[in-house]
Amino acid sequence: MKTGQITSAGEASRRRLLDAATVEFAAYGIAGARIDRISANANVNKAQIYKYYRSKDELFDAVFAEHLDMIVETVPVTGDDLPGYAVRLYDSYLVRPELVRLATWARLERTPAGDLYHFMPGHDSEKLQSIADAQAKGIVNPTIAPAEVLALVTAMSMTWSPASPMHTAHKDEPEAAHDTRRNALSLTVQRAFAP
Repeated sequence: MKTGQITSAGEASRRRLLDAATVEFAAYGIAGARIDRISANANVNKAQIYKYYRSKDELFDAVFAEHLDMIVETVPVTGDDLPGYAVRLYDSYLVRPELVRLATWARLERTPAGDLYHFMPGHDSEKLQSIADAQAKGIVNPTIAPAEVLALVTAMSMTWSPASPMHTAHKDEPEAAHDTRRNALSLTVQRAFAP
């Protein structure tokens, strides 16, 4: 009985740790994040943090991977509806802006070139297959490689994300503003990849 309680308490500590680390890394990046602040905000002592994760880098990896998994689960690619996929990504950035911030820090501090998700081999296999299937059905322009289609749709969906150089959308903005952006995004993606 006691073991189950420890496991449950340990899992609760780990959840608080990941949540606090998400806030810290999204705000300060890998180099700027402080384990002391994460520890205080999670109400988890530093020794416990290092029991779960051997280093700050390993903790960042766990946070980043968790958020990538969340986005894959909540916003699956549907090659036969790329405009809808782009809009769902836009909406997900409103709800979870920290994913874009984490990805931006990972790009700046870890992987300045190449595949940002190299540590997750095959992470995009299903997405690419879905796009290839849509191309084979004549729904998506077949002259653009599926990987390039995915990269472009993702970049378009991030036009108003926390990584935007122009305007970052916020969930508290008027719904009409979001609808205007969703419509522009949907129409642009549709036109860009029509066969």
